[in-house]
Amino acid sequence: MQRQELINYFQSHGGVAQVSAILKAGFYTDSLNALENGGKVKKIAHGLYRLTNYKRGFNSDLIAASIQEHRGVICLLSALVFYKVTDKIPNSVDIAIMQGVTASKIKHPAVTFYRFPTEPWAVGIERHEIEGHKVKIYNIAKTIVDCFKFRDKIDIDVAKHALKVALMKKDVESSEIMHYADIWRIDSVVKPVLEDALRL
Repeated sequence: MQRQELINYFQSHGGVAQVSAILKAGFYTDSLNALENGGKVKKIAHGLYRLTNYKRGFNSDLIAASIQEHRGVICLLSALVFYKVTDKIPNSVDIAIMQGVTASKIKHPAVTFYRFPTEPWAVGIERHEIEGHKVKIYNIAKTIVDCFKFRDKIDIDVAKHALKVALMKKDVESSEIMHYADIWRIDSVVKPVLEDALRL
């Protein structure tokens, strides 16, 4: 009986769960071991399991990546997708870590790390609940400016499109955009694009 309840727990948490969270929820390691031996769950990292028959989706990958690199923040294209301001499909989960921090080794899912200086890394962080997990993601305005900063990695047309959508549909203020542009010191890059978007 507890095995099925544990499967239900995985399903309600994006198909991903930590052993510590499983035990805290009142389940026993025997039940987890039985599910693993039966091929129902698979260990994907130390203390982290994924339901094998669960349809992996974008949110599931965000959860798994953020658990394995808890110091990081979901950023750039992955954050744009989360906020639904782009149709671009990422090949990996984008995570920002502070310069000087050694990134965790993550086998699953695919992850791309970006190193941010201390101040740009620390601002604009929000905590969103995704299928029972708390995930750190930069807010929309910060994410868009980050995309302009990393325009050699992220297609600048993707950033421009996201900026227009954010202004029109996500209640993002131009002052927010320029605040983060000032922190990155890319005002001269962002301002003309922002002015063009506001004229539309």
